[in-house]
Amino acid sequence: MTDPLHTDLLDLAQEAARRAGALLRDGRPADLAVAATKSSPIDVVTEMDIAAEKLITGLIAERRPDDGILGEEGAATEGTSGVRWVIDPLDGTVNYLYGLPTWAVSIAAEQDGETVVGVVTAPMRGETFHAVRGHGAWATGAWDGERRLACRPAPPLEQALVSTGFNYVAGVRAHQAEVAQRLIPLLRDIRRGGSAAVDLCDVAAGRLDGYYERGLHPWDLAAGDLIAREAGALTGGRPGEGPSGDLAVAGTPGLFEPLQRLLEDFGAWHD
Repeated sequence: MTDPLHTDLLDLAQEAARRAGALLRDGRPADLAVAATKSSPIDVVTEMDIAAEKLITGLIAERRPDDGILGEEGAATEGTSGVRWVIDPLDGTVNYLYGLPTWAVSIAAEQDGETVVGVVTAPMRGETFHAVRGHGAWATGAWDGERRLACRPAPPLEQALVSTGFNYVAGVRAHQAEVAQRLIPLLRDIRRGGSAAVDLCDVAAGRLDGYYERGLHPWDLAAGDLIAREAGALTGGRPGEGPSGDLAVAGTPGLFEPLQRLLEDFGAWHD
């Protein structure tokens, strides 16, 4: 039986993600421009990132004023309830800026420091993924009703389809390209979708065998990491560690550890 609190958190996360997704999909101006930059001139924020975060945080503050919030675009409150929301209002901003469809709203709820609810909605794909800790991962989309997600059976490493992402700091991305160059001959292929949240959900849905990336923040992976794990995937960072800014890895059991070892051997976590 699902904890009533977790059910309430899931309902709120789904509503917030749905409303923010609709705002981003339907409200995108034809002349959308960069409003600010983050880690480098090509790591961008648009006015729509900011508007979507305001919508989400405003709804949470109205419904659960004692909760903490951590948002990519600057929202940060401590809270007193033991619940904290970790929000990426627009994961895949560069895709969104260019009109590419792979972007998402990602919302996770933590209770006492542990992620218990995750919701990722990808409006241009017409899909929403969600998970509650201990109750599996589910998705809605072009099919009827909710579909329970399950990651793929592990293929041999040389038949694995793996996704990754690249940092916006030139020196870091150059090193990431070197790692990818070493990995490609050992795999079926590498994909680069542009949204960590979507990539993690695609591992959960069996569309990818694995995923890795360096330089992620908590809001990039909180919801997607839970969804992947609840679909049966393994997630982590460097061997023996959880996912972090140094390295985040997700994969089907049987592929996760070989991929993680290769990334460690190739120094994927440092310049």
